[in-house]
Amino acid sequence: MAKVKYYYDSENLAYRKIKTKKRTKFGFVVLFLVASTLFGFLAFVILLNTPYFETPKDRLQAREIENLKLNYSILNKKMDQIDAVVESLEERDNNLYRVYFNKKEIPDSIRKAGFSRIERYKALEGYNNSQLVIKTTKRIDVLSKQLAIQSRSLDEILKLASAKEDLLSAIPAIQPVQNENLKRMVSGFGYRTDPFTKVRKMHEGMDFTAKVGTPVYATGDGVIDRADNNASGFGNHVVIRHGFGYETLYAHLSKYNCRPGQRVKRGDVIGYVGSTGRSEGPHCHYEVHKDGKVVNPLNFYYGNISAVEYVAISQLANQENQSLD
Repeated sequence: MAKVKYYYDSENLAYRKIKTKKRTKFGFVVLFLVASTLFGFLAFVILLNTPYFETPKDRLQAREIENLKLNYSILNKKMDQIDAVVESLEERDNNLYRVYFNKKEIPDSIRKAGFSRIERYKALEGYNNSQLVIKTTKRIDVLSKQLAIQSRSLDEILKLASAKEDLLSAIPAIQPVQNENLKRMVSGFGYRTDPFTKVRKMHEGMDFTAKVGTPVYATGDGVIDRADNNASGFGNHVVIRHGFGYETLYAHLSKYNCRPGQRVKRGDVIGYVGSTGRSEGPHCHYEVHKDGKVVNPLNFYYGNISAVEYVAISQLANQENQSLD
């Protein structure tokens, strides 16, 4: 029930009731409604834009999001460093290692291929920080593939390096008779006069004269294929298979110091100088074969003679004289 208000009428010496006009009442109502609406709107705006009304859960999620952004930023900086290291490795791999071993370079189209498809990262879309997550995930995928390809490439290089080492050991690179034991190098590779028929014919090796019993050395690593006297004209002879297409023959030996199937190293004694078979005197007839074709042994004497000695032997070997077998 509303309170009734009075005022004192001094002329009539009496209290009279205060009567409010209807227009005034209506104005108060309208003012109240306008003020209430304005206050409600301001309160709503403040609630939407001020952090002071966040719940503890909202604050926790906000901190987690900021931490994730920071961690992604640090991760991307680390990946920048890894990227630089990987690019350096790839450059050396393409321009040094693979060039040395005569292998084709691996292009970027292969090292970084397979990550341009949009659907690959479809599951990571739809979040507030999707672009950051997708970018980081893609960089990790690319780096992982680059490292995998580089690892396989280095494995291949290691195998090639190992094969290269085996190749260098297998190449017949020394003389079969040491210089201090040589009387002379009688005949070289090429057309020579046959000592028995006096007919000019191809001499497919080099003849090293020395005393009977002088050691004959394997000129490269390999496996003894033959050690017998079953080949016409060679007498007691040894054949070594070195691998990589190389094979050497040592003929007219007085005796053997090896057996078929035996593995030998460059410099091992495999027999001794003699004059067996079709021979005019004690010497070692030496041949080098590459891929089934006979080649000039002179091209391989770089393992145990000097440049001066090589020139001297070359001059003797190129003289078209009479061979000893």
